[in-house]
Amino acid sequence: MPTSMELGHRKLLPMEKIKVGISTGDINGVGLEVIIKSLDNPKILELVTPIIYGSAKVISYHKNIVNPKAFNFHSITNIDQIHADKINIINSWTEDVTISLGEPNEESGKFAYSSLDKAAQDLKYGLIDVLVTAPVDKHAMYLAGFPYTGHTEFLTALTDQSESLMLMVSDELRIGLVTNHIPVTKIADTISEELVFSKIKTFHNSLQKDFGIERPIIAILGLNPHAGDRGLVGDEEERMIRPAILRAKEMGMLVGGPFSADGFFGSGDYLKVDGTLAMYHDQGLIPFKALSFGQGVNFTAGLSFVRTSPDHGTADKIAGKNQADPSSFRKALFLAVDLFRNRRTFDQLHLDPLQKEELIEETEGDS
Repeated sequence: MPTSMELGHRKLLPMEKIKVGISTGDINGVGLEVIIKSLDNPKILELVTPIIYGSAKVISYHKNIVNPKAFNFHSITNIDQIHADKINIINSWTEDVTISLGEPNEESGKFAYSSLDKAAQDLKYGLIDVLVTAPVDKHAMYLAGFPYTGHTEFLTALTDQSESLMLMVSDELRIGLVTNHIPVTKIADTISEELVFSKIKTFHNSLQKDFGIERPIIAILGLNPHAGDRGLVGDEEERMIRPAILRAKEMGMLVGGPFSADGFFGSGDYLKVDGTLAMYHDQGLIPFKALSFGQGVNFTAGLSFVRTSPDHGTADKIAGKNQADPSSFRKALFLAVDLFRNRRTFDQLHLDPLQKEELIEETEGDS
């Protein structure tokens, strides 16, 4: 079977609908609620073909809670049976399910894992165009045998790629992370000049290819308070971060830093750059969620395919109460579509002359 890289230049006509794969997340959380609310508009089907990997029975249960106006689905068993003008449900498991709203457990982790794995396999082989993942409970996934700390790590391993970048995106912010889901005690030992440099390159390439920014400006944060204060409160900036920045500059990238994280966000300097690279999870996610919570998207940059997710978790306290805001999930869906089309445009602009001629001939042959 061909890989996603081999299918990466699949010809896409200007108004062709994109196949959006959607994983259910934890069935005891708000994932299916925000999915249903986001797709409860017939106009969505003019833009994309949604494909939810889950269970028609479980989705019907959540549908009865939400009581949507226009969410009607087509129940199938595999990708070959999808209907382009309907919401498709691929039944990824057949077992009976006990739903315990607001209480993630081993069983809900198992089904979240099953949904994600099936969707990711179809994504890997080019059977869907993008993937939007609903929130999972990491402990429930652990109980179910999920061997990764999050979606980002799972999808990176799935493609046998050595590098990816967790990138939080909103209208005003793009914050990437050098380290993802690791204990705070391990952050300093994990960071290296090579890792920081690699993340800068991935960020730079994504801003060009995925966001259409020809000459992106990236700010690099320090690890320690006051960015180390010239070695007084830590030397990682001088030993690892600054050398990585200099290497990036030598390659022609527009990067600056290391900046003190508190002053950088407090002064509003984040508004003057195209992206900000944080050293660890909370350093980037706290300001991001303080400034954009409910309106942001998690994007796994650097992979051969597009994956996005909302910026919130399973929200167990309001699960089943029909109170969840679908804004972030809806933005994740639309961003996935935009990123997919941006990549197609980028790839076509950077084809060599012979490839461009072949593409023109194929397009004219279909007209």
